Amino acid sequence: MVPGTYLNQGAQALASRRKLFKKLLSNRRLPDEAWDEDSVRLFLKELALMDSNNFLQNAGVGEREGRIHSRLVYDRHYGLAHGIGRSGDISAVQPKAAGSSLLCKVCNFLVKDAFEVAGLGEVGYVTTVPVATGMALSLVLQALKRHNPSGKYVLWPRIDQKTCLKCIYAANLQALVVENVLEGDQLVTDVGKLEAEVESKGGEILCVLTTTSCFAPRASDKIVDVAKLCKRQGVAHIINNAYGVQSSEICKEITSSWRKGRVDAVVQSTDKNFMVPVGGAVIVGKKGFSDVPQMVDKSYPGRASMSPLLDVTITLLSLGAKGWADLLKERESLYLYLGQRLRSFASAKGERVLETPGNPISFAMTLDGFRESACGGSDERTRFLGSMLFQRCISGARVYSPGKSQAVCGHEFVNYGAHSSAYPHSYLNAAAAIGMTERDVDHFLGKLEACWEKVRGKAEGACE
Repeated sequence: MVPGTYLNQGAQALASRRKLFKKLLSNRRLPDEAWDEDSVRLFLKELALMDSNNFLQNAGVGEREGRIHSRLVYDRHYGLAHGIGRSGDISAVQPKAAGSSLLCKVCNFLVKDAFEVAGLGEVGYVTTVPVATGMALSLVLQALKRHNPSGKYVLWPRIDQKTCLKCIYAANLQALVVENVLEGDQLVTDVGKLEAEVESKGGEILCVLTTTSCFAPRASDKIVDVAKLCKRQGVAHIINNAYGVQSSEICKEITSSWRKGRVDAVVQSTDKNFMVPVGGAVIVGKKGFSDVPQMVDKSYPGRASMSPLLDVTITLLSLGAKGWADLLKERESLYLYLGQRLRSFASAKGERVLETPGNPISFAMTLDGFRESACGGSDERTRFLGSMLFQRCISGARVYSPGKSQAVCGHEFVNYGAHSSAYPHSYLNAAAAIGMTERDVDHFLGKLEACWEKVRGKAEGACE
């Protein structure tokens, strides 16, 4: 029907795409170069056709057969309807879904390689779970609890973000909050207080839960020192690395932590690090040491959603190792650019950017003079600057001014939002996260200038 020469060319084109698939499954790492969209679609479709619900002659007579009523829903998921895992293990192969099971394995080895490209060394077992970071931390804590039934307290250096505390109580545990200490402008981990609590409570301490990625002026926790403490005292150590994968400094600190001390598991978000919709997290342990990620897999009740893993797989194949590395480098450059622009703005307004070298992702600029001159010393009115920015399509910027208390899970926090009961400055936060552009930075500074001048021009009335 078609000349053989043309057919051969077409066959070679198909074969070249299938060589990509074979290479991916053989090497078990990110492809060096990004895949085009058609290759990604063909790969996913071939995997989907390996699942029983897509067999031409299939007749399902059970209650869970991957039936999908809406074609829109079918197309959105490429026909991958069975999810991942079995009733006893989220990582187990599903007999009805060879393609979905394979995709789950592919996702985890792509994520593992992406971590290594980002600078996280000696990565061991990796599991991507279809829950966001807070619930993933709860799953880890529950797994630890089964391993150590006498443990009921989680030592937690204070970070004013509700999920970080609620995940402890969702696991039916209690938090012992350890206040941070002020070193220069930045808030850092009180390692001495942590050790005193461990020695005081003994076997009742289930673990220490540290945090790496956070808003300045809080620095990343001193995870290397905490890891050494935990190894010395025989206490488990979990790291909440929510959006820290994008920072080479944080990745190096984690690598150093599990080389020099004890780290049982590290938990991070898929959406914040890989730019996918909210809904997934990655739990990882050190190579040859931690069995906590496997414990989570084996204790997960029932099958799980494929969607978060599908999103991550598509994104990493579409980036390739080079594209992912380029994104990480661009973020590091944007961090420097944001700092430069913010320092220039602050200097012109009689403010300054707080010195927080322990935070490689975000900045904080003082609002002390702004608070006094523009808002008459009012903390509530100063905080309104954040609302003004949000109303002008600037999302993510946060304003802190003292005087606000907050109760979370039975704990009363004074000056909530500052990660400290007595931080000496009012300030504005901004972060340089992966995917950000210079245009975003310039747009933010332009809107900040406009809001600043509006408040100063109208004095108190603009803050009401």
